[in-house]
Amino acid sequence: MADDIATLDDAQGGIRPPPRVSDRVRVIYRHRLPVRIMHWINAICLLVLLGSGLQIFNAHPALYWGQKSTFDKPLFAMGARQDAHGQWRGVTMLGSHTFDTTGVFGLSSTDGRQMMRGFPSWMTIPGPQWLSMGRRWHFFFAWLFVINGVCFAAYALIGRHFRDDLAPTKTDWRGIGRSIVDHALLRHPRGEAAARYNVLQKLAYLIVIFGFGPLIVLMGLAMSPRMDSVLGWLVDLVGGRQSARTIHFILAWAFVAFFIIHIFEVLVSGAGNELRSIITGRFVIDENDDEH
Repeated sequence: MADDIATLDDAQGGIRPPPRVSDRVRVIYRHRLPVRIMHWINAICLLVLLGSGLQIFNAHPALYWGQKSTFDKPLFAMGARQDAHGQWRGVTMLGSHTFDTTGVFGLSSTDGRQMMRGFPSWMTIPGPQWLSMGRRWHFFFAWLFVINGVCFAAYALIGRHFRDDLAPTKTDWRGIGRSIVDHALLRHPRGEAAARYNVLQKLAYLIVIFGFGPLIVLMGLAMSPRMDSVLGWLVDLVGGRQSARTIHFILAWAFVAFFIIHIFEVLVSGAGNELRSIITGRFVIDENDDEH
């Protein structure tokens, strides 16, 4: 984090200390410009990819394992069926379990009409059932996501962001138990400790950036018949094209889970300060907190 807490050049080209709000409160430069730009590009890409991906999923709202679709034995499926009174009900199936999800999944209201569709229109991009447009949105932002991810990985390695900010240290590993307990009790780092990522943040970012990100892209490519000659080995490795689609779907919701936890942590640890740091780069440190 050494470079992120760097001093700022003054008008004469010299070096001046970071600005101080008071003797005990100071402002540090926490997130560098490339990190902030790529962070917001990722946020936009993931939002559009989720909405357009659900639009594509609605064309056949079921998941299977293997090379082919076993329509009578899906791992997961959304649809609608008539009950004993002849009324249509939305149903979601997970393995051998069936749940009534009328009004949300399987059967939802669109423009005042009940329609059979996996995910409701407010969750998909575009809202109405429009597979071809959903695919265009998805593929465009998928390539933007890939390009942004490659740029971030290169920057993290070349610009020392990985070494200085993301790689856990020996001290981090020794304190991981304490960090888990503190997060469970909603106790977050204060004072000087808040200037750097804690070990759980580092591990979460590493898993998402270098694990979930590349894997979801590879599974997306593995679903395409045109990639057989290039990624045939990967399709065989995961058990088939339908298996790749299922893994792709699961990883998409893993990103959603990460996003929810990420937003929650921002809110409970000081939303104003955290948002300022990811927009302007500047983060306020209250050194009085070091004494408590």
